[in-house]
Parts: sequence; structure tokens; C-alpha cells
Amino acid sequence: MREIAIATLFVVTGWMLKSWLSHQERMKELSMAKQGLGSAEQRLARVEAAVEAIAIEVERIGEGQRYVTSLLSEREQPRLERAREAVRIPEA
Repeated sequence: MREIAIATLFVVTGWMLKSWLSHQERMKELSMAKQGLGSAEQRLARVEAAVEAIAIEVERIGEGQRYVTSLLSEREQPRLERAREAVRIPEA
């Protein structure tokens, strides 16, 4: 009977120690999470700034493509007209 009481005492003590340690870990994680909120906001601000910069660059790329397309279409216009004139069949 005495051995059972000692074993029970060790089991209960071990369980309490494990519970206390897990509680301490959880509290530490919560305090770290609270400290991390500021860094999360900073990260979000950096992501927003990066997205805005990317949007500006994409707009610049689009403007460049529109400009090149207009240059190419203006350049091809005389060639198309000459080709049309060359292909025209005189009416008899």
C-alpha cells in the first residue's frame, strides 16, 4: 500500500510539474506574440510600400509598351500603303 501511495505522489508531482512548465511556455509565447504585433504592422507597411512600387513600375512598363506600339504602327503605316498600291490591279 505504501508503494502505491509513493508512486501516486510521484505521478501527481510529475503531472503538476509538466502542467506548470507548459503554462510557462504558453505565457512566454503570448508575450512574444504581443511584442510581435508591432513587427507585424511594420512588415505590413513594408509590403504595402513594395506593392505600390511594383504598381508604379508596371504602369511605367505599360506606358513604354504603348509608346513602342504606337511608334511601330506609325512606322508600318507607309509600308502598308505602298504595299496596297503595289497590289492594286488597274481596272480595265
